[in-house]
Amino acid sequence: MLAGTAAFVVGDSFMKIATEDLPPFEVLFLRGIAASFFCTALVLIRREGANLAGTLNVRSLLRAACEAASTLCYVVALAKMPIADVIAILQTAPLILIIGAAWILRERIGLTRVFLALLGFAGAILVAQPSTSGVSAAVPFAFCAAFLVAARDLVGRGIATHIPVTVITLATTIMVMAVAGVMSAAVENWVTPSGYNSAFLVSAALFVTLGHGGLLLAYRLGSTASIAPFFYSFALWGVLSGLIIWAELPNALALAGIALIVASGTVLVMIDQRRHPVPVSEAL
Repeated sequence: MLAGTAAFVVGDSFMKIATEDLPPFEVLFLRGIAASFFCTALVLIRREGANLAGTLNVRSLLRAACEAASTLCYVVALAKMPIADVIAILQTAPLILIIGAAWILRERIGLTRVFLALLGFAGAILVAQPSTSGVSAAVPFAFCAAFLVAARDLVGRGIATHIPVTVITLATTIMVMAVAGVMSAAVENWVTPSGYNSAFLVSAALFVTLGHGGLLLAYRLGSTASIAPFFYSFALWGVLSGLIIWAELPNALALAGIALIVASGTVLVMIDQRRHPVPVSEAL
């Protein structure tokens, strides 16, 4: 899990570097081409090619659409905000999911979970740091990405379990690539990528695929209850990436907000696993 989340952040870091020279939707489209190739290779390595029809499953497509919209918002925020801040706000998605499940699916969540969710949202406000002049124009995109991730996971609950996760990931990757290509053609002027930017984007695609593989392997080797809390290591890697590559360290308020998000999310995961233990086979 730690390696998987680190791989995702390394991939996002390469994308953020590329957006310094290239339009964000073009970056996402070019990464999508390479990521589709790597995801297809992962499906073939796992010998799951016979399940490729699952990419056309209605819920798989709807989940992919939510992921595509989320990724478009995310890459815009990533281009304009410190990577640690964007990742911190995105990690409110599980908290939004809890509220969404209570409202839409009528699940009983209890006062403790409501309090922890509100604590996480308070942390997100500390990261966004609104002032009398408002917030950064990119902040709403980060929050939109978090809401759409929560919607993606709500939809994903209904996907048939016989469809492998790798096939669902491939459907998502292709959808993101297609939508990004349309958006780039509609609103951006194409910029020919340099050799090093092309290398960054191929590397980003590779690390995103490795990230998915890391998460799959984590849930195969360990119990969900012991592994899931480490998903919040995203925040740590985001802070380290910003510090090492851009010499950016979130201020004290933002660090406190990141800590609140991680703490509330981790406790929520632990509470959920105690109440509803999930077999490893179901996680896969």
